[in-house]
Amino acid sequence: MRRVLIVLILGLMILGGCGKAAQSGKVQIRFWHGLSGPLGDVLNEMIVEFNRTHPDIEVVTNPISSYTALSQKLSAALNVGKQPDLAQVFESWAAKYQKDNVLVSIDSLLANDPEMTPEELADFYPVFMQSITYKGKKWSFPFNKSVRAYFYNKDAFYRAGLDPNRFPATWKEFEEYCRLLTSPETKTHPAAYGANFTVNEWQFVNLIHQAGGTIMDKDDKPVLNSPAGVEALTYILNLVNKEKTAKASKEMDGQNAFLAGTVAMFEGSSVSITYMRQQPINFNIGYAPLPTYKTDQSAISGANIVIFKSGDPQREKAAWEFIKWFTDTEQTAKWSARTCYMPLRKSAMQTPTIQNFLKQYPQFTAIYAQLEHAVFEPQHPAWFVARDELKRSLEKAKEGILTPQQALDEAAQKLGELIAKER
Repeated sequence: MRRVLIVLILGLMILGGCGKAAQSGKVQIRFWHGLSGPLGDVLNEMIVEFNRTHPDIEVVTNPISSYTALSQKLSAALNVGKQPDLAQVFESWAAKYQKDNVLVSIDSLLANDPEMTPEELADFYPVFMQSITYKGKKWSFPFNKSVRAYFYNKDAFYRAGLDPNRFPATWKEFEEYCRLLTSPETKTHPAAYGANFTVNEWQFVNLIHQAGGTIMDKDDKPVLNSPAGVEALTYILNLVNKEKTAKASKEMDGQNAFLAGTVAMFEGSSVSITYMRQQPINFNIGYAPLPTYKTDQSAISGANIVIFKSGDPQREKAAWEFIKWFTDTEQTAKWSARTCYMPLRKSAMQTPTIQNFLKQYPQFTAIYAQLEHAVFEPQHPAWFVARDELKRSLEKAKEGILTPQQALDEAAQKLGELIAKER
């Protein structure tokens, strides 16, 4: 009899546990991303809010130390079929994953979702929708997107006799400002420079587009070593090596020099200010879009988000619900105001969240306006590796090992080889 009672009690406990699990009906989805620091903190807070307002779904995050580490971990997970439900990716990653047939089609999700009307999709900035469309199909969705921007020392402008509320609008004006803001070292003051230059492939993408060129043509042929590319690279290297009005720096040195007051104009991502605000800024800081040349184009960067195939329609549907929530008008406005990533939707610009942000930082209006004429980096799978090859070639040009033409010829050859390897 005692044995029977024990069996009955165990059975009731098991049934009770199953009933509780069935009652909760919560779908758990795993999300891998490469955001840390203050950006990761905001993302985590928003995910907590999503989980609170969507009791049937739980997003579980796995932050990875860097985008490079994220790429490596995703490759390893895909090899053994242990990929997450959601992950941040760049356009070139998505193109490769699409070839491997491991992604859920965004086109299919859009076609079967009555909430995503043509009017809804038209609300997204065109550059974001174009950047996720590869060979006529969408396999990712815009997520954390940024533009390059300038941050400048208004006090240094004032001391140099420049209007602290006006940033140079063209390449020519920028050169002139650099000269006026540069001064030699003295016994009491370190040398001051107009700007900094850190070898950066994203910066070069901006420069070549402003000079009227591009990285790859419509047939996936490398053309970054065109006259426009050489002109773009020569322009920035002249400031560093010839005029000596831009300080060559590595990694975070440029940002640190700006915060220390020895560099007056610092070019970085629009989100750079989110990190800089973690330290004391002992001068009045200004914000500005990039100076322009033959065009006013600027390149977006940052990651998109994909849904990996899991074989579980419920998890794939839940992943899509999170994407829709994160990219709706209110959430993308909140994300932008708190991180300085770009709002994904045009309607976000009219929200009280963005309007209040612009009242506090009115100069950011022109940085946001760069989205109207923005372009995106190559989507070809070879580009992710080719970016690093380009950076190495740019470094050789900066050091005088190669001429601008030689450096870009080398980068173009490497890109061509990587494209051929993908084929």
